[in-house]
Amino acid sequence: MHERVLEHLDRDEPRAIERLLEWLRIPSVSTQAEHREDCRRAAQWAARHLESSGLAVRLRETGAVGPDGRGSGHPIVLGFTHEADARAADAEWADGRARARPDAARQSEGPHLLFYGHYDVQPADPLELWDSPPFEPVIRAAVAGGPGERIVARGAVDDKGQVMMFLEALRSWRAVTGTPAGGARFTVLLEGEEESGSVNLDAFCRTAEAMLRRCDACVISDTGMLARTRPAITYGVRGLAYTEVTLHGANQDLHSGLWGGRAPNPASELCKVLARLWDERGRVTLPGFYDAVRPLAPEERAAWARLPFDPAEALAKIGLPPEADRWGGQEEGYTALEREWARPTAEINGIVGGYTGHGAKTIIPARASAKVSFRLVADQDPGAVTEAFFAWCRSRTPPGCRWEFVSHSGGPPATVRTDSEYLRAAARAIKRATGKEPELIRSGGSIPVAGMLKALAGLETVFMGFGLDDDRVHSPNEKFELECYRMGARAHVLLVAEMLGAGRGG
Repeated sequence: MHERVLEHLDRDEPRAIERLLEWLRIPSVSTQAEHREDCRRAAQWAARHLESSGLAVRLRETGAVGPDGRGSGHPIVLGFTHEADARAADAEWADGRARARPDAARQSEGPHLLFYGHYDVQPADPLELWDSPPFEPVIRAAVAGGPGERIVARGAVDDKGQVMMFLEALRSWRAVTGTPAGGARFTVLLEGEEESGSVNLDAFCRTAEAMLRRCDACVISDTGMLARTRPAITYGVRGLAYTEVTLHGANQDLHSGLWGGRAPNPASELCKVLARLWDERGRVTLPGFYDAVRPLAPEERAAWARLPFDPAEALAKIGLPPEADRWGGQEEGYTALEREWARPTAEINGIVGGYTGHGAKTIIPARASAKVSFRLVADQDPGAVTEAFFAWCRSRTPPGCRWEFVSHSGGPPATVRTDSEYLRAAARAIKRATGKEPELIRSGGSIPVAGMLKALAGLETVFMGFGLDDDRVHSPNEKFELECYRMGARAHVLLVAEMLGAGRGG
């Protein structure tokens, strides 16, 4: 049966790409208030696509629900291939019985997978660096004068393009069999706040715990491959603690000639404090920061050393020379891949204070702020790291100044068992789709929902993404190679086939 589904997928690809371009035209920037309605339009678009594939679809509001019935957050799209699952979720939602017993057993009528993705996108700024408008997607040659094509648009790969691989796989199964997902059991969850911290996802998942516990595992396609011809499955992602700190001085900006040398300067004092976050070996100086870090296993180091990875080549793609792999802030004793995949980091994501406009304005600013994030590995706790950082700052408060702290978002790291039956099923699907055995890799990025699902519902996540390291994620001219999209869509068709085979005992 899956051969016929793949044939339909191939025939329908031009229309599928047009559908993706239509979705990409919706500027669903979740972090900007002016795009609030665009986010809802993007959610409704995804809901209609799922409905066309025969799923029972629900739009769930998030945050505080107002008199108009809309939540303060962006809506979550839910889709169910089995009507019974939709009815159960409706009943639980209606009477507040969403919490399941901690020992609730999984159901036994075949595998039930949760597919997670997000329809929101990053802001497109700076617009002047785009070769074409970010929400007017274009298809252009992957390499000038060479073969292949790519889609260029905000959200092309993160995450609308990768979600679309699964959505179109479902569409083809319905077209060929007349049944949602050919009869396989899936629940689809698409959120609209991943790019703005998933601020309402934890609360939503807690109210939907029973729904989540009916699933056996989660599949997320928001990750990447090693290279265009080297598919991969990611079995671990880092966690995240994202904070903002503001150092206040005087109650007004001061004349730097009258007050320089007399009053503390929050901008320079903030720089001094944050510069002490790392020691001379590149290690983070927060007390206890490494206490919970799970050591890197020797067999993992050996396996990663065999991967065809060239640090100099990777740096060249982002415009850096080879010596950038030896800058003073890196942690000693680890390779580039080991630092990305298995070691925690601290980063200043942005810093601002005082006058930054055109020309001169000689002041001592009243305050200065920085966004500081920590990428975490098993078994670090984002909440504990955040509090340790705030306490560290307090202990270094410059005389006469005061702090203001904000914890924006976070999520625990997630590592999947490499012997998981669902990981093995995904590996078989990818091999059949691409002709190549996927490598098992980790990612330095963070997908907080994976750790959340593990902690709340005991779900392990399989990451089967098809992005590339030069896709310019979060940057101008974000793109997704059509060849990668094609491989991913075929792999998701075959993942459905794997689930159907398991359900029949095959």
